[in-house]
Amino acid sequence: MKIKICGLKYENNIRGVADLAPDYMGFIFYRNSSRYAAEELTPIQTSGMVENVIKVGVFVNEEFQMIKQICLDFQIDTVQLHGTESPVLCQKLKDFGYSVIKSFGIYDEFDFEELNAYEKHCDFFLFDIKTSTYGGSGKRFEWDLLKQYQLNIPYFLSGGITLNDLDEIKTIKDKNLFAIDVNSRFEIEAGLKDTSKVKILINRIRHEF
Repeated sequence: MKIKICGLKYENNIRGVADLAPDYMGFIFYRNSSRYAAEELTPIQTSGMVENVIKVGVFVNEEFQMIKQICLDFQIDTVQLHGTESPVLCQKLKDFGYSVIKSFGIYDEFDFEELNAYEKHCDFFLFDIKTSTYGGSGKRFEWDLLKQYQLNIPYFLSGGITLNDLDEIKTIKDKNLFAIDVNSRFEIEAGLKDTSKVKILINRIRHEF
């Protein structure tokens, strides 16, 4: 099971989390987010502080050229699209050389057939609870809905995950469950992660999953 720590924006905190060696670290480039990374970070800061972790740039309904420029500036490895982006944009980013994670907000009436159009154009899906704020809500969706998922694209599980949820996550018997994505439930404040909690998370996943 892979681990993604998302929503980081403070230099010293990023270094502290990177030292714990999660598999992915997410940086949000959506201006309306309280975890907007470019407000605190510069490209020079991110170029050397996270060397052995995959850096994910999170975007919401952003233009291709802007995504490309930010990814180049901040040395982003993987693009996460968290809005209503099209399969065409996903493929365009893949063609440019990026791994693409397409996020979907899950709710009771969500139609998993919507994913079919993205199947050939994304490397991963991310399933979060549907909100108007595009993530970081601290809430989770009903995980039983994942039983409706029929494709073979690996996915990140997100949305209000806490340490107390790990035992339940272990009961999800789905080979496509690739990673756990955590954010607000591991924070001291928006964008500032509690490294003690993150360390416990990483140790438990590495030893129990």
